[in-house]
Amino acid sequence: MIDTADHLFTSGSLQLRGDPDEWRRVAGALGVTSERLLLARQVHGAGAAFARRGCSTAWQPPEADVLATDDVSAAIGVRVADCAPVLLADRRTRAVAAAHAGWRGTALGAVRAAVEALKTEFGSDPGELVAAVGPCLGPCCGEVGDEVVQAFRDAGHAEAAIARWFSAGPSGRPHVDLWHANADQLEGAGIRPEHIHVARLCTRTHAGIFHSYRAAGDQAGRMIGAIRCQAPEPGTRNGT
Repeated sequence: MIDTADHLFTSGSLQLRGDPDEWRRVAGALGVTSERLLLARQVHGAGAAFARRGCSTAWQPPEADVLATDDVSAAIGVRVADCAPVLLADRRTRAVAAAHAGWRGTALGAVRAAVEALKTEFGSDPGELVAAVGPCLGPCCGEVGDEVVQAFRDAGHAEAAIARWFSAGPSGRPHVDLWHANADQLEGAGIRPEHIHVARLCTRTHAGIFHSYRAAGDQAGRMIGAIRCQAPEPGTRNGT
């Protein structure tokens, strides 16, 4: 899906809790050490943090739900268990970003914040970005309360968008469509629709394959969406 950056979405075959060997396997698949697989303390928001090339300071996980980097020696990732992991790559500068977008992060525009982070920090043109939305809770299983719909209204989303992103489930309660909402927000931030790839795999429906908090509660493991940028091509803004 993103041919300009090494990336992956894990499944339920890894728990990704405290086992160092699992983290080494993920990091190794991206060609970095465990110490260079950079994560954040996720808080279901839309705050962004950056790992800039050439920074010699040891990484201290920041409180953020968006990470962005132009450092080829590092990979960045977000952990999920029903929330949407969203990966972005710049085909020109090769900078990358990762966003954690559950319903709260989606209401707050986490993926828009990821696009803005790449624009402001690394000179990205949204038209050159490619995005992938990994497995997450689907509209089939995304039952929420009316307060969630109101949270989207309070965040300033138009009623027409809310009508696209919510539907009435069998019980009459609203169901949120993280697939559609994040794809719409990526497109609204300037990414071309043909450059937006959505897995459309529901973690709750396929709980035997993916980790799902809706299915397993506190016993659920975690999955990761992670990405590593490639060296920029000569002649680009970040090239040599």
